[in-house]
Amino acid sequence: MFKVALIEDDVPTSNQLRGWIESTKPGITVHQWFTRDDAEAAITRENYDLVVLDIELGRERHAGVAIINVINKDHGTPVLVVSAMPATIYRSIMKALDAWDYLQKSTFEEADFLDTFMEMLRAARTRKEVQQAPAAQTPDELHLDPLRQTSPTWRGQRVNLPLTAQRILSALYQQRGQVVSYDDLFMVVKSGRNRDNIRKHVSTIRDAFREIDPSFDGIENVPMRGFRWVEPGSRHS
Repeated sequence: MFKVALIEDDVPTSNQLRGWIESTKPGITVHQWFTRDDAEAAITRENYDLVVLDIELGRERHAGVAIINVINKDHGTPVLVVSAMPATIYRSIMKALDAWDYLQKSTFEEADFLDTFMEMLRAARTRKEVQQAPAAQTPDELHLDPLRQTSPTWRGQRVNLPLTAQRILSALYQQRGQVVSYDDLFMVVKSGRNRDNIRKHVSTIRDAFREIDPSFDGIENVPMRGFRWVEPGSRHS
C-alpha cells in the first residue's frame, strides 16, 4: 500500500492531480492538503512514500520550500514539485533542495505527469523495500570489494587507502575475530616483508579510519603475533 501526500491549494487542480495519481496503481492512498500548516503537520505525523506539492500556497509564495525542508529533516521522502513558477528558474532551485523532479503547470499533459509520477513511484517502491529489509541482511559497517580494488567504505564514507593497505585490511576483516599473523600478512604485500613495514601499513589504516571516525578502535595489536579485527567499540582499556 502506497501513501501519497498531495499539497495544492487550488481545489480543482488538487482533485485533477488526485484522479491522475489514483489511476496509476490500485489501492494507492492520496491525502490532500491545502495549507502549509496542515501539510507540515501531516508530513511530521505520517510516513508518506511520495509527496506532490506546489510551491505557492495561498499568499505564501515559497511555502513549498519550507515544506521540502521539513520533509528532508524528518523523512527525506521523494518530492515531485508541480508549480506555475517558471521551470527555467525553479527547477535548479528545487534540485538543490533535493526535490526529485519539477513540472511546470500549463506546460505538461496528463501523460507527462503520469510518466514522471510512475517513475518516482517505482523509485519509492525500491526505497521502501530497502527500508523494510531485515537489518541482519546488512550487518557490516565495513564494505570491501577486493576484486575491483576500489576504496573501502566505513559507515557509508570512503576510506582513503593505498592498495597495499587495502589488501592488509581485507585480510584482517576476512578473518575478523581471529589473529592474523605477521607471516600471513607478508603474503599480501609485494615488498617490505618485515614486521616494521606491516606495522606502518596498519598505522596508515587506523589513521585513515580515524579521519572519518575518530573513535575507531577496530584493529587490535596482538604482541609478537600479529593483528586482529575486532568489533569497533568492543575493546576495553
